[in-house]
Amino acid sequence: MQVVETLDLSRYYGKWYEYARFPNRFEKDCINVTAEYAPRSDGKVQVINTCDKDSGSRGIDKIEGQASVVAPGKLSVTFVPWLPFAKGDYWVLYVEPDYSMAVVGEPKGKTGWILSRKPTLDAARRDRALAVLVANGYDISQLYYVPQR
Repeated sequence: MQVVETLDLSRYYGKWYEYARFPNRFEKDCINVTAEYAPRSDGKVQVINTCDKDSGSRGIDKIEGQASVVAPGKLSVTFVPWLPFAKGDYWVLYVEPDYSMAVVGEPKGKTGWILSRKPTLDAARRDRALAVLVANGYDISQLYYVPQR
C-alpha cells in the first residue's frame, strides 16, 4: 500500500464528505456521510463521523473518536479508546495538492474511502481517486457511491 510521503494535518483538518466507500459494517445504510477532523490538546486528532440512515434522520448516527499519527500518512483510529485492541488503520493514499480530495485505505485493501471537501467530485478528481485505488489493489467495482443531499 503506497501512502502519501507527507500529510499536512493543519490542511487536512475540517469537514470532508464521503464521496464513495467500500462496504463496511460500520456504515450500513448510511448516506449523507461526513467526517470532521480537528486537533486535540493532547496532540491527537479528534474524529467526528456522522451519517443519515436511509430513513432520513439526520444526526442520529454520530460517533466520536480519536486518531494518532503513527508514520507519515498513516494514522491509527479508535472510537473506543479504553480498548487498546479496537484500533483501525487509516492510511492516506493520496491527497490533492489543494487538499480538496483524499483517498484513504488500510493495509489489507478491503476498506477505503474517497473523501471530498464538497458533496460532489468532478470527473478528473474522481478518475484520479479511482486510479489510486486500483494502483493499491482495490477492486473498484465494489465501490458504493454515497448519496449526498
